[in-house]
Amino acid sequence: MSNATELRDAALENKAWPYEEARKLLARYPNGFPEKGVIFETGYGPSGLPHIGTFGEVVRTTMVRRAFEAMAPGVKTRLIAFSDDMDGLRKVPDGIPNPELLRANLGKPLTQVPDPFGTHSSFGAHNNARLQAFLDGFGFEYEFLSSTACYQSGMFDATLLKILENYDAVINVILPTLGPERRATYSPFLPIDPVSGIVLQVPIVARDAAAGTVSYVRPETNETVTVPVTGGACKLQWKVDWAMRWVALGIDYEMAGKDLIDSVLLSGRITRVLGAEPPAGFNYELFLDAEGQKISKSKGNGLTIEEWLDYGPPESLALYMYQSPRKAKRLHFDVIPRAIDEYADFLGKYPEQPIEQQLGNPAHHIHEGAPPAADLPISFSLLLNLASVAATDDPAKLWAYVSRQAPGTSPASHPALDRLVHHAARYARDFVVPTLKRRAPDEREAAALADLDARLAAVGPGADAEAYQFEVYEAGKAAGFENLRDWFKALYETLIGSSQGPRMGSFIALYGLDQTRALIASALSKDS
Repeated sequence: MSNATELRDAALENKAWPYEEARKLLARYPNGFPEKGVIFETGYGPSGLPHIGTFGEVVRTTMVRRAFEAMAPGVKTRLIAFSDDMDGLRKVPDGIPNPELLRANLGKPLTQVPDPFGTHSSFGAHNNARLQAFLDGFGFEYEFLSSTACYQSGMFDATLLKILENYDAVINVILPTLGPERRATYSPFLPIDPVSGIVLQVPIVARDAAAGTVSYVRPETNETVTVPVTGGACKLQWKVDWAMRWVALGIDYEMAGKDLIDSVLLSGRITRVLGAEPPAGFNYELFLDAEGQKISKSKGNGLTIEEWLDYGPPESLALYMYQSPRKAKRLHFDVIPRAIDEYADFLGKYPEQPIEQQLGNPAHHIHEGAPPAADLPISFSLLLNLASVAATDDPAKLWAYVSRQAPGTSPASHPALDRLVHHAARYARDFVVPTLKRRAPDEREAAALADLDARLAAVGPGADAEAYQFEVYEAGKAAGFENLRDWFKALYETLIGSSQGPRMGSFIALYGLDQTRALIASALSKDS
């Protein structure tokens, strides 16, 4: 990679989306950056566990952060991972142990709900720990902040008082978006009842900006209760809370899902009421399931991060998140193999590219400007076809083929390839082998297969992939296939059991000449 000056100059002109986003931050501070530096934020609702969307938002934000650092070397940056753990628990999540413990504490802040797992001081603390372990597992650089800690420590007090001072202007942003019934009772402040500990959604009957208090009527006793808006005695409705957080923490950049466009706009207007500029950012598209429907955690119709990582490395998932973030994409098992091979292709091209192309290469953003050396002599798709035809999920058996095709490779010397071998074995076992169905060749195909077998025998074992590929072409042309795609489709359907497949020369070299000839013999026996 070039030096910092060359990198900055190239980054300032690059059209890759992280640089386009980073330029918004340059425009935000045309006269120089503040002492605090530039602050990025991602938000997290800790009523559930981290998921694939959490990864997507953090990895994309990190890509923008690193792009900005290249454009503005020396400017401090921070990424805050913020947990909304002061939210009231609205319902008992599925699959949680001791659900009665949660049920007895509905409505309380998550950090005041006992931990049903029995490992932390609260349910919120348990899920916060899971979030941090999740982010740490991917090596993200971030600063964790808890909503409860920020409210209770006084970090938000000054901004909370400013909201109280501008109460009417703030609610006038929100009220037009509400129905008549909700509009009549709406307040941005949600008192935490001192007796029950529940986050209350009640009308505010009085407010005192000078004293910094609001009053409400406790539903059970009909008495008027006055509480400060500071010190964690109240929290805010979430759209106002979002704006308050942007102001109090000085957030410069935060992205959000397309479903939150209206909320971003409303929170931005409230931010301006409070005398600040809302952060830059963009709204990314949501993922779709196999049928093109929006993924829903409650429906469980999506792909979990654990499932992706069972069948592909994290770099492939990061690539999927990098590509077309403003485009709705299917998030299903069948997108994983392509993502793996595309990542390997980008990584392989990177060293030879000029800096302008390197900055547009996803591998640059996935690896924060320092991609590792590419050392993947065999593609994932080829490994997948091998595992499928060999009908094995034993990585050791697959390595026996791999080491023959790529001498000198081993799990110890090529750990990245070893990961792909394991992923391919699992993926083929679960998604490919059950669908394979080899058909019998027709008369012309049978003759072509017999001719190919003779040609391969003449070449002999130990030849390279190109030599085998040449004979595959020659057999197809000799059989009169005007469109050789039809010939390759016939090979895939009769030898592998799929309408698509690998480059046949590479497959033969990897699978072995004798084993390939045995496949041909098996296909020809179906014809007889």
